[in-house]
Amino acid sequence: METLVKPTYKKPGPDDFFKKLQKEVQEKVLGDKRIQRRNVIKTYFLLALYFGFYGCILLFGNHTPLLFLFYILLGFSMIMLFINAFHDAAHGAVFKKRKNNQRFMYVLELFGSNSWLWGKRHNALHHPYPNVQHWDTDIKQSDLVRIFPDSPLLKQHRYQHIYMFLLYPMYTMNWLFIRDFKDFFGTKDNYVKRVMKIPKIEYYKLFAAKLFNLFYLVGIPIIVLSQPWYVVLLGWLTMHIFGSMLGVIALISTHVDETAVFPLPPADGKMNVTWAEHQMMVTKDFSADNPFANFLFGGFTHHVAHHLFPHVAHTYYPYITPIIKRYAKEYNLPYTCYPAIKAIRSHFVLLKKQGAGESLFRHGEL
Repeated sequence: METLVKPTYKKPGPDDFFKKLQKEVQEKVLGDKRIQRRNVIKTYFLLALYFGFYGCILLFGNHTPLLFLFYILLGFSMIMLFINAFHDAAHGAVFKKRKNNQRFMYVLELFGSNSWLWGKRHNALHHPYPNVQHWDTDIKQSDLVRIFPDSPLLKQHRYQHIYMFLLYPMYTMNWLFIRDFKDFFGTKDNYVKRVMKIPKIEYYKLFAAKLFNLFYLVGIPIIVLSQPWYVVLLGWLTMHIFGSMLGVIALISTHVDETAVFPLPPADGKMNVTWAEHQMMVTKDFSADNPFANFLFGGFTHHVAHHLFPHVAHTYYPYITPIIKRYAKEYNLPYTCYPAIKAIRSHFVLLKKQGAGESLFRHGEL
């Protein structure tokens, strides 16, 4: 694998906006512990919702319409639990004690994936280097889609705005049965193995989680219900399709729109912006003023606040975002918030123009 120099950011100056921002947020927002408690309550509510819908599958699943309904609701609750609670726990932002956050992260094993690897790839690669080619694992996930402007342009990419519309509903299936195995066993462009060694125990946990996930989501309903096995399997597939469609809204609305910036560090890795300036450049909010969207998507609607304050519970972000917007205006820094539908449309504009090889982005050395 090609050896790359790890990007480093410019040191903040005496008039650094982020130092002032941090101080104001600490004084005006983070002192209210009731906002933190809301996150804990929401976490347990979403966990109960997930198990409740699973129980409804076993109790009412002999009625085929109800079987599909509760599988779909289970898919929605899985994504909400991941985006809101698991994501915050991975940043140590749900519970006061670190070990409690780490324990809660095992809900990802419940979903059939590996929490150790996800936490490492997200916190060691995406958050330090969002939108940076060769480093951001959340942007570079498959050769099927061309997002980075310096990625190879393949023939099929000219149709990616069409076929990705059809493939995004299979996002969680791809994650569980393709991406996880590429992260653990792949050698080509394996960003994860560039920066960390995967402990042997995690390989065993990976397979155990997938077997357990299939057992309780497919095997037990087949055993308990009088439904044909293929109906249960179709219900499980429907769960993934609807869950993926909800989750993809958050994933494509925060970093990868038609005006996205994809910095390409110089050979020595030294970028001429600070870490906080970089986060402002490459991160967008969506539907941040919509309470329902905030409930569904947690720290993704207020994603700029999340990238600047990743270890803070997402329930604080609606109070932090107005302060960020004020500093962005004062220091002439970018801040964008789209309605969700516009953010989605903008992402597919990106796919179409990137597939055609058009140079949309500022991606020179920073």
